[in-house]
Amino acid sequence: MKRLKKIVTYLAIVIVLVLVIALFFPTWTSNIKGDNSISTLEQVQINGSGHEIMIRGNDKDNPVIIVVHGGPGSPEIPYADQYNDLLEANFTVVNYDQRASGKSHHFFEDYSNLSTDLLVEDLLALTDYIAESLDKEKVILMSHSSGTYIGIQAAYKSPEKYEAYVGIGQMSDTRESEIESLNFCITQAQKAGNMDDALYLQGLTEQIKHGDTVTPREYVMKYGGSTRLIDNPDGDTLGVLLSSEYNLLDAIRYHYGMGYSQEKLVPHMLQNPLPQLVTKLEIPLYFVMGTYDYMTSRHAAKNYFDMLEAEQKEFIAFEKSAHYPQFEEKEKFNEWMSATFINNEK
Repeated sequence: MKRLKKIVTYLAIVIVLVLVIALFFPTWTSNIKGDNSISTLEQVQINGSGHEIMIRGNDKDNPVIIVVHGGPGSPEIPYADQYNDLLEANFTVVNYDQRASGKSHHFFEDYSNLSTDLLVEDLLALTDYIAESLDKEKVILMSHSSGTYIGIQAAYKSPEKYEAYVGIGQMSDTRESEIESLNFCITQAQKAGNMDDALYLQGLTEQIKHGDTVTPREYVMKYGGSTRLIDNPDGDTLGVLLSSEYNLLDAIRYHYGMGYSQEKLVPHMLQNPLPQLVTKLEIPLYFVMGTYDYMTSRHAAKNYFDMLEAEQKEFIAFEKSAHYPQFEEKEKFNEWMSATFINNEK
């Protein structure tokens, strides 16, 4: 009996030690070889709050891309180097965790003032920091999913900071997009014979039409409206834990920050769709949409694209992808980015 108690005690001590190590294990981003390369992961004070910033690229002289992640509250740092490896050859890619998200979530910080307007201000301040740090007059602004709600407003407010705006999985008229997502899920559920799913989703119709909620994302993912060629990278706890950029404490912050950010920000996004906020851009704009995207409807995005005023604009469809064309067809995306921003300059 005493021996059993000792074994249990030792096991408990080992488990506690493992958890402590996992919680506070040092994090880093893998090194990129080259005399002028850059691969940094650090916390920087931006607009009064600590922001985690990862910068990666083969040559610091290359054009700079700032990536605005979606969610809200779903940072891409834990898996960015897996999907951005091709981009890093020709661009310096900057990923950051937005205020209250991921490694930028600080448990004792007051986020009661968290809003989309504040995140736009953060992005503009971050842009100034990156431009000065990397000695660039302008950078390319690339936003994904709900990050497009933040990114396109930043491009509208301060076009002088950006070479171009690239919206991937672009948000648009949220009610139009969500109704299309809902109808897609209902149709797919009926085709699969999942009548319980279909009936539940049909019961959400009036709420979604009134902009009170979104189509539950677990159903969009279940029926193929999120990803087709890869597993959904957002919310992958194991993937987060296995990345060198995040430890266990960061994974906890990731999930806590995601829930908090969505609770604070999604209602505002539903009630204030982008076509009411931004109708013109003074820089080139590009919408990159997956044909099978029902997280942010391609058709709703195309309608928004058609109404937007810009001297130069282009709508690019990725025929094999859903909501993550930059990852699902990363070779094609890299070719398009290089042709658009590198080859055109030569």
